[in-house]
Amino acid sequence: QVLVTDSGGGSVQAGGSLNLTCVASSGYTFSEYFMYWVRQAPGKGLEWVSTINAKGSRTWYSDSVQDRFTISRDNDKNMVYLQMNNLNNEDTGVYFCEKGTTYSDYGARSDPRHLYQNQGTQVTVSS
Repeated sequence: QVLVTDSGGGSVQAGGSLNLTCVASSGYTFSEYFMYWVRQAPGKGLEWVSTINAKGSRTWYSDSVQDRFTISRDNDKNMVYLQMNNLNNEDTGVYFCEKGTTYSDYGARSDPRHLYQNQGTQVTVSS
């Protein structure tokens, strides 16, 4: 069951920017759920990137992306965004948008998981 569809990745040079987009499918009330992004670098495990609460009033970021990435959401459009600025080589990987619960992101900071069937979007940063 594909609950979200992520897009917006691409190839950029270090220092560049990308804006990832996640569209939620029907079948649940998007505005009631936490949403978050995880990523997987080549040959590595999943890494939590950022979380936003249901209302969009609170956000959290990993230390590695703090002050460079911005997560946001539009509950009227059932969409989540990840604006990524000042990209570096370590940001290369596949980015997955994930649906949380109504009160958390399943503890993704310490136990990131790719829970659904969305294929992710590839981000490649070259120097």
